[in-house]
Amino acid sequence: MPVTVTRTTITTTSSSSTIVGSPRALTQPLGLLRLLQLVSTCIAFSLVASVGAYTGPMGHWSMFTWCFCFAVTLVILLVELFGLQARFPLSWRNFPITYACYAALFCLTSSIIYPTTYVQFLSHGRSRDHAIAATTFSCVACLAYATEVAWTRARPGEITGYMATVPGLLKVLETFVACIIFVFISNPYLYQHASALECCVAVYAICFILAAVAILLNLGDCTNVLPISFPSFLSGLALLSVVLYAIALVLWPLYQFNEKYHGQPRRSGDPGCATRHTHDVCSWDRRLAVSVLTGINLLAYLADLAYSARLVFVKV
Repeated sequence: MPVTVTRTTITTTSSSSTIVGSPRALTQPLGLLRLLQLVSTCIAFSLVASVGAYTGPMGHWSMFTWCFCFAVTLVILLVELFGLQARFPLSWRNFPITYACYAALFCLTSSIIYPTTYVQFLSHGRSRDHAIAATTFSCVACLAYATEVAWTRARPGEITGYMATVPGLLKVLETFVACIIFVFISNPYLYQHASALECCVAVYAICFILAAVAILLNLGDCTNVLPISFPSFLSGLALLSVVLYAIALVLWPLYQFNEKYHGQPRRSGDPGCATRHTHDVCSWDRRLAVSVLTGINLLAYLADLAYSARLVFVKV
């Protein structure tokens, strides 16, 4: 009976070039890059914490981002320093680049949200200066994480984990954008007045869960537990998500901004947007943000579908 050989990935992560279990691992280019990530996130949350400049949901989000990124980066450095990759509970071929991609997106979001929704409302003084400096170090961390992703991503002819490939990185983007959408629609008032909008929320949840499952299967090296081949699962997931997000891209703006469907076409018509509020985003802006993010995720799923349809996997 003929055996079908499947291809899983295309490149080796640069982290394999570091010397396992040796202090010299920190002097390698990737080790130095992670030290920069560690220092920049540490300085960012230390500056903010020293003056308490993280009031409100956006401030707490930024503080969580910097603390979380610092903690996980420290764990990665310790694992590589003491050569514990084999004992790590997750696939070391997939975990570092998956985390680096998430961390880059987290820091990018904080570098945008924190100054626009918090820093600009601070009065001139020590707190504002610390907040501005923290934003600067957040940008440095974002660049450092993005550099790691570019450094360790898959290249033709090399073998690595699925998460280092373009479809794998797109999965990270898709789940991250979905999480931001959930933040903006955290108030049920935005969608409970129309069944079509509730369907959109269901679309966001279903696609997020499926993409998260794909990521977790790779991180746990459990892609063989599926009743179908993993490449078929990825292609089906991408196709289903494209169809669902295309529907959401039509329904969400239609029912949010069209007066015929009790929508609000103008921002000036939203009383909550009439005055500037610190640490908050008004309902009309939330609706617009979700519309834009829906379009971004649709493009990501379209690219994912194109790559997944032609990517051949090798089972290592």
